[in-house]
Amino acid sequence: MLSLFVLIGNPLIVMAITGYMGYRRRTAFLCGLTVAQVSEFSIIFVAMGTSLGHADSGTLWLTTLVGLITIALSTYMILYSEPLYVKLGPRLVAFERKRPHRKLAVAAERHDLREADVIVVGLGRCGSRLALGLKEAELTVLGVEFDPKVAHALRRQGLPVRYGDGIAAEFLESLPLKDTRWVVSTLPDMASNRDLLRGLRELHFTGEVAVVAREDFDGAVLKGMGAPTILYPMRNAVDHAVEALTAIIRYDGAAR
Repeated sequence: MLSLFVLIGNPLIVMAITGYMGYRRRTAFLCGLTVAQVSEFSIIFVAMGTSLGHADSGTLWLTTLVGLITIALSTYMILYSEPLYVKLGPRLVAFERKRPHRKLAVAAERHDLREADVIVVGLGRCGSRLALGLKEAELTVLGVEFDPKVAHALRRQGLPVRYGDGIAAEFLESLPLKDTRWVVSTLPDMASNRDLLRGLRELHFTGEVAVVAREDFDGAVLKGMGAPTILYPMRNAVDHAVEALTAIIRYDGAAR
């Protein structure tokens, strides 16, 4: 019963607080899943209480058992957070304000483009450098980012950014896909890329699509999902580093 309270009750409490603070239900749901466990510090804390005589050994064993159960199960809840949200999202309307002010505040700053050479979905470390690099190459770039802080920071650097969930069908419809030549996804998980590819197909996107992969295995899976072009930034970066370092070593050897 205590484990169920932690696994279900903790997320509900965090979702209620996060929704009240003006975040969307998806943000609230993902935040709630991260606290669906009793941490190891709780076990240490109760063990200290037991050693001081403030709690008995039964309390310590109960805390340890709840910790093992919740840590194990919450790991899979976080791992499969996207599929869980797809199933539970429509029932979480009560945890979202009718006008989530944090979302609206960022959306109000948005820079709309009627057409773009490239739309970059996901502006993490890889995506932001890619988008800014393409912009420096004098291409028209539109970024899509779910993190409001990242979106705001990149806008201050002059990059047009749309704040929103890049895999949501209603959001994809609002993008200038008709006149866009390329859509590049740097989303880290397979589920999000699968939903993005499916959404683009449903909207009959006629441009080119490229997806970033970390490993060859990920690239093969993405190919199976229908991604026509796979980018390997990590491998390309290493290859570039090898070439640059080789040139430096050879130049240094020749100079000696």
